[in-house]
Amino acid sequence: MLARRLLIRPHILPFSHSRASSGLTRHKYDVIVVGGGHAGTEAAAAAARVGAETLLITQKIQTIGALSCNPSLGGVGKGQLVREVDALDGLMGRAGDWAGVHFSMLNHSKGPAVWGPRAQLDRRRYREFIQSELLSLPRLTVVEGSVEKMLVSEPHPDKPGKHRVTGVRMAGMDEAILCSSVVLTTGTFLSGSLFMGQTTSPGGRMGDPPSCAGLSHTLREVLGLTVGRLRTGTPPRIVKETVDLSLATVQPPDQRPTPFSYINTRTRCPPEEQLPCYLTHTTPGVERVVRESLHLNCHIQEDAKGPRYCPSIESRVMRFPGRRHQVWLEPEGLTSDLLYPQGLSMTMPPDVQLRLLREIPALRKAEMRTPGYGVQYDFVCPTQLFPSLQLKNTQGLFLAGQINGTTGYEEAAAQGLWAGVNAGRLAASLPLLSLSRTESYIGVLIDDLVSRGVTEPYRMFTSRAEFRTSLRPDNADLRLTPKGFEEAGCVSAERYGEALRVREGLKGGLAALQSVCMSSTRWRERMALTCISETKSAAMSAEDILKYKDISFEMLASAIPEVFSPYLEFAHRLKIEVLYYSHCERQKREMGRIQEEESLLLPQDLDYLSLPASLSQEVREILDRVRPDTLGAATRLPGMTPAAIVHLLNYVTKAPRRGRNADRGSTDSAKTNVEQRNERKRTTNQHSIATVM
Repeated sequence: MLARRLLIRPHILPFSHSRASSGLTRHKYDVIVVGGGHAGTEAAAAAARVGAETLLITQKIQTIGALSCNPSLGGVGKGQLVREVDALDGLMGRAGDWAGVHFSMLNHSKGPAVWGPRAQLDRRRYREFIQSELLSLPRLTVVEGSVEKMLVSEPHPDKPGKHRVTGVRMAGMDEAILCSSVVLTTGTFLSGSLFMGQTTSPGGRMGDPPSCAGLSHTLREVLGLTVGRLRTGTPPRIVKETVDLSLATVQPPDQRPTPFSYINTRTRCPPEEQLPCYLTHTTPGVERVVRESLHLNCHIQEDAKGPRYCPSIESRVMRFPGRRHQVWLEPEGLTSDLLYPQGLSMTMPPDVQLRLLREIPALRKAEMRTPGYGVQYDFVCPTQLFPSLQLKNTQGLFLAGQINGTTGYEEAAAQGLWAGVNAGRLAASLPLLSLSRTESYIGVLIDDLVSRGVTEPYRMFTSRAEFRTSLRPDNADLRLTPKGFEEAGCVSAERYGEALRVREGLKGGLAALQSVCMSSTRWRERMALTCISETKSAAMSAEDILKYKDISFEMLASAIPEVFSPYLEFAHRLKIEVLYYSHCERQKREMGRIQEEESLLLPQDLDYLSLPASLSQEVREILDRVRPDTLGAATRLPGMTPAAIVHLLNYVTKAPRRGRNADRGSTDSAKTNVEQRNERKRTTNQHSIATVM
């Protein structure tokens, strides 16, 4: 029954049956989430799952779950994030399985560690699923409105920070809404501006206004945060019937689609009903139109940084002149008459956009339904955040999504879920949690943000994860679901039980593979194998046999059914586990060493500018500005040298023992407390490694 959970949901809740229709039911909540995008929906759902009375404030309920740009989910690196969000009981994976109309596994010719689950989505279905799930969640109220300002008071004296958030005030409301914690997920709406040609207007998405100016004022002037400016854009939408698809290359979906969610065995849209994508390319005529219209394009002339890995066609032409660029024509839904031209984000005037499109053979007669446009928006430098995604200088205020300088639905959802978990825990006076980069892509994402900051919109890739052979898309449930239930409290007992069942099944299957051992000659006879050399005569286990490329677990089960048939359900995963076993064992040891390093906490009251250690002025200023939580975070700061890390390590570990002979008593006491916390954390980390791995 569990594996069919998504597929047996027959209806979508209308607004009149949801808690959204009744508006505010109280004027004090545990958690308030501002913004109903991908970060906001996951944050609100996660906070409610951990038991917090949660309020989600969004400008329009009807746009909750909207796919503002590309109607797709996942990919290389991004697909890993979707699976981890799902392993922590988030919404995105199940919504993708419900709404997907074209499923494909990217990088399938490479190893499973870098596979990228991806799907094209039906925009309407995705939005309906998210709204249905969100508007029926216990402990969650959703209201339409705009937050005018945040209420800030003096901080709790026994916790770090200069301020404490106590609530928000909505535009048009006299009475404040009080809370214990706030999650800001403003996306591209924080002081957002829309650009098309030489026209500029306020907004974070076409048809929607920007966030209230008072919110930006609070972040900049009241809280004193460092705020920057980023940009992004979206392509025009093309009427499908005006495109000559015979001039493009057909890209069919996978014959056996892989669901995003661990609790689904199949996708809602069967393989035979899924839609193809189409591949075409730019021409010299496209480059000519771009160059001739640069003076008409104020967005591309701005200083704000755009996404390097999903650039506009203007940026691509200027960076790579003379190159032929891919353009993917992607469906927007089963009943939609539109195509999304991935790779043609542009912000020139609409008439020039149409001229550019028609320089591509398949689009010679194309008609636009809506033109492309650019967006510029404020973001908060993420080095001002703890790994919990709470601001260092403001107790109870969490940030998630594009406000932290990321780009993409998946990165936003991952941050939103973790911010929502911690906001709910803070409201319940529980300790905040962080995810290590050794145990998840979400941990890599957050650590990169809070340790290194961003100079351009951040996008996840598998190359960012040092331990990607262990952090595979197939095993996120084993890595994160137990932690989500036992520590974070955001995973249901039903999903937790299923994860434990799978873990025991895989354990039993591996034991069975190791228990069967025969000579290579006997294996060749038993299974009619030709892949084993006849010169090989040593004994081999079934685990050794399964490592061969052409051998599947199903073949072993057919040859020795009495041993392997009980584990056929896990055949695909057992094959991957066997392939990566030796790599993962080696990485476990490396993880243990790095987690010990990362677990060495740095006192938040250290005066780096006058610290009696051999550190350069540049390093002191970096440490003073970022104030990393741990030694591991300090090692990843740009500008930090190995020598500086050694000197810092020596000071932090030796200062408590030598310090009681001077006037540094209070500092030594703090360091002693840190040392005690470090020991507790090391013990916890060792337990976590044993549990997760």
